[in-house]
Amino acid sequence: MGSGKAYVIGGGVAGLAAATALAERGIAVTLFEAGPQAGGRCRSYFDPAMGAIIDNGNHLVLSGNGAVSNYLSRIGAKDALAGPDQAVVDFVDLADDKSWRLQLSNGFFPAWIFAKDRRVPGTKPGYYAAYAPLLWAGRAATIGAAVKDRGALWRRLMQPFLVSALNTEAETASAALAGSVMRQSLVRGGHASRPRIAHPTLAAAFVDPALQYLAAKGATMHLGTRLRGFTIAGRAARALEFPDAMIATGMKDAIILAVNAPVAQSLLPGLSAPNDFRAIVNAHFKLAPPPGASAMLGVIGGTAEWIFTFPDRISTTTSAADALVDEDREALAARIWSDVRRALKLDAPMPPWQIVKEKRATFAATPAQDALRPSPRGPVRNIILAGDWTQTGLPATIEGAIRSGETAARLAARHLRL
Repeated sequence: MGSGKAYVIGGGVAGLAAATALAERGIAVTLFEAGPQAGGRCRSYFDPAMGAIIDNGNHLVLSGNGAVSNYLSRIGAKDALAGPDQAVVDFVDLADDKSWRLQLSNGFFPAWIFAKDRRVPGTKPGYYAAYAPLLWAGRAATIGAAVKDRGALWRRLMQPFLVSALNTEAETASAALAGSVMRQSLVRGGHASRPRIAHPTLAAAFVDPALQYLAAKGATMHLGTRLRGFTIAGRAARALEFPDAMIATGMKDAIILAVNAPVAQSLLPGLSAPNDFRAIVNAHFKLAPPPGASAMLGVIGGTAEWIFTFPDRISTTTSAADALVDEDREALAARIWSDVRRALKLDAPMPPWQIVKEKRATFAATPAQDALRPSPRGPVRNIILAGDWTQTGLPATIEGAIRSGETAARLAARHLRL
């Protein structure tokens, strides 16, 4: 190993993935996070309105997410996700009060689409072939152009699945990114499509164990420390500039910049990156779910798109939610609670609640925005980029963020060996 040092700027999931991957290789790491706590958008906190610890959002992963699995195993948290042993997802259509359970086959052969009681109601086996073009779509194609189906399969499964995966209106979203998600999940069968939710919180699964792992490996961590800029000369970062300090760096050092796209562009002017974003709205209600309630319920025809139940609370998620972020919070909570009551068959007044609005939650997963995503190798020789907005081949997901961190760590380790 050379004499260079490794710095990670940003303590979100991408930064934590990069830092822990470097530490696993025996590389000394110094991590800087601007916020008072690590985790980025994958965070948990005590909310006074709820009187409980809640997550900023409900981040669903699937059993086929290999980068997530590797990361959790590394930090000793492989059992931190909960979910069914089979690939089953419950749905309710509020328009006709119809409920059903989607049950995927474990193997690659999609036997489930030939069983009427396991596929989407109102569909036939042949309908599913309409989505095959997504698997070989070019990067300029939209889902709307690649798929013509707008019937029951679209409304009751594919449109909500794709919106939640890409956080972008399905019609205008990238067909190539949709195909990438499908190849990791539905196409591989039930063994890769089992839903997984962090229990009891996101921080307990993805953040706290990573910080403990880094501390055990002797990493240096600075929270509440915002990078103000770089001193760049000769296409290399020569210093990290903080409000009250400057750290000299050289070509032998490896700097992983794992911040969001707007911050990265402010630190590296001229950097190509996505510049159009979509919102996510989450609602949390402090009420134990009714006995037998599904851990995850897809909602068709409501403001809430997914309902997640925990022992002490009920949470919902609505993706591509730009139309909701400026609504009155109490009115929005009441409307979502109405969906929850109908979906879960609850007869209860609205309990203590919280609405969490992420106005710029992810980049818009359109072909145009995907084309702006940079490779991990940025314009400065000793700076490597990480984040779900970099070119991961996936939309902005936890899997993509962790994958980017792993890639950045490999490149940094190679740089340090030079």
